[in-house]
Amino acid sequence: MSNIEDKKNSEIIPLENISLQKEKDFQDWARKAEVLCEALPYLRKFAGETFVIKFGGSAMGGEVNLKNFAKNVVLLKQVGINPIIVHGGGPQIGKMLEKLNIKTSFVDGLRVTDADTVDIVEMVLAGSINKMIVKEINMADGKAVGICGKDAFLIRAKRATKTKKDPNSNIEQILNLGFVGEPYEIETEILDLFENSDIIPVIAPIGLGANGETFNINADTAAGAIASAIKASKLIMLSDIDGVMLKNGELVSHLNCATAHQMINDGVITGGMIPKVETCITAVEKGVTFAHILNGAVDNILLMELFTKSGAGTMIV
Repeated sequence: MSNIEDKKNSEIIPLENISLQKEKDFQDWARKAEVLCEALPYLRKFAGETFVIKFGGSAMGGEVNLKNFAKNVVLLKQVGINPIIVHGGGPQIGKMLEKLNIKTSFVDGLRVTDADTVDIVEMVLAGSINKMIVKEINMADGKAVGICGKDAFLIRAKRATKTKKDPNSNIEQILNLGFVGEPYEIETEILDLFENSDIIPVIAPIGLGANGETFNINADTAAGAIASAIKASKLIMLSDIDGVMLKNGELVSHLNCATAHQMINDGVITGGMIPKVETCITAVEKGVTFAHILNGAVDNILLMELFTKSGAGTMIV
């Protein structure tokens, strides 16, 4: 083996190969310098601002995707931005319920949550998923702390109400979603403490009822409520979709609230995208400066959206 290594070390590399490598290195450095120059105005603009980032269960992908997300979040903190992470976990909850042979159903995208199910939801969200994200951020040289909406009364919630028209009688029926909640008050004091530190809060969307009940809250809804309460600079929704799409498949990079409403009414925005866009609209109308919908499965999507002119998703203003 040593003879082979000696032979490799003694080989003469052609000068043209060295020149080609230097040219390649120079091009790489020039490209990186160009990226930094493009990002610099945005770094200055967002320094000291607070971003609420919703990290969806379906956007978490595998371990590599989570590690990439963690590095992006740590970078935001290091350049002076204050990220607040609110995470979902629908697919993971579904797997655990299936494993325990607990049947579940959905109404308009919300999981009907009985007493048995809400315990599992809390265990998965505030337990395994929350601590998994915290661990990855810490491993990326950040300082993350995991909490849920029950901690320090962060998210006070009440039972969510949904109605549905009976197709025969056309009478509105009130649906029982069990322990599915909607936020009615956000205790911002604890979030202020994090903002003035080097800690990144990671929040599981579990709410506390007036009588001590535990409520399962949709992560989009929780993130929107938190962003609105603190008047965040940005609400960023990371999911498994690129953003708002036209019927021809073209991505819409910028929208205002009026146009977004019209696209919903015209049937351009449909299905599961409707509640996401409505959450963004509500947040912007309540004082959030910008709302974004991005595909969280794409590496470095946060940095591409925030620090480049072209962006990478849909921004609602």
